[in-house]
Amino acid sequence: MKIKYLFGLVGLILLLAGCSLGNAAGQNPESGGAETASASKYPDNPNKDLEFDENKLKDIYFAGGCFWGVEAYMERVYGVADVTSGYANGKTKNPTYEEVVTGNTGHAETVHVRYDPERVNLKELLSRFFTIVDPTSENKQGNDVGTQYRSGIYYTDPGEKKIIEEAVAKEQKRYDDKIVTEVEPLKNYTLAEEYHQDYLKKNPDGYCHVSFDSLKDQKIPSQIDPKKYPKPSDAELKKKLTKAQYEVTQTGDTEAAFDNKYWDFYEDGIYVDVATGEPLFSSRDKYDSQCGWPSFTKPIEPDVVVEKKDTSFNMVRTEVRSRAGDSHLGHVFDDGPPDKGGLRYCINSAAIDFVPLDQMKEKGYGNLTGYVK
Repeated sequence: MKIKYLFGLVGLILLLAGCSLGNAAGQNPESGGAETASASKYPDNPNKDLEFDENKLKDIYFAGGCFWGVEAYMERVYGVADVTSGYANGKTKNPTYEEVVTGNTGHAETVHVRYDPERVNLKELLSRFFTIVDPTSENKQGNDVGTQYRSGIYYTDPGEKKIIEEAVAKEQKRYDDKIVTEVEPLKNYTLAEEYHQDYLKKNPDGYCHVSFDSLKDQKIPSQIDPKKYPKPSDAELKKKLTKAQYEVTQTGDTEAAFDNKYWDFYEDGIYVDVATGEPLFSSRDKYDSQCGWPSFTKPIEPDVVVEKKDTSFNMVRTEVRSRAGDSHLGHVFDDGPPDKGGLRYCINSAAIDFVPLDQMKEKGYGNLTGYVK
């Protein structure tokens, strides 16, 4: 009983200690903790498939307590290209984590946010930041206490100071207590040790004082505009498509298993509707289901396919059709890889065309290369 009580007490202390005792909770600072295959409890990153122009990115720095959660949250804000964890605006040069946690360096645990202003502006980022911190709490966020856990907004462009101050003034109306979040030019920033980078990805059960609920209202624009892929007339389709392509896409026919173009084809690229050219699937999601037809775990974007109940042949199945062209593609089943969502999109080769990765840009699909790489 005494041993069980001791372990229970230690666990409670570590739980309450938060970021400052992350290493004590069985995490080796040198290894950064073991990678895990368990499903993440955090939202998907809407930026992982986007292409960013490095020359157009802008920078802002946020301090909001333990940087593990702030980093994971900010990288999930649509339009953010990259986020790193580090130490900012202190009085010592090239500080280490062990030095910063003493509270004597003047540094704040800070994340460096690089974002695309054409996708998300600074006002939106500031609004998101204020949803995950208590700006009236001095030197404390979540379970962590100390000057290194103060909240702050550090800018590199003097022209952004007014935007930040206006955001703070707007936020102040929500509080009776005075906001103590620092607004200062960035004086210095040192990248934190590697085991701190993407910490919650490496350690999904690691401490996080940040709530991700506010990300649920994000409006993620589609990268595929159906208006760009109008359906040709029936006469045009008969001229454009082969007999097999027409019968599959327009009359719902099914080609023979193991005797079609793409069932065992695995080059990098995307698959598009043979009738309209609308992107449908990526090679990254293609796998060998041993059914004899091209199989995918998901469409390139959820909305590019439409599902309909199919009761033909005395069976109940879910038919899959293309969004813009209304082409019959195949069916979706729930016997796909469990670790990939459990679905199997069984698609006729005659319904799709393949666009190789190295030709995507010249053929007008350059914005979708992130879905393949």
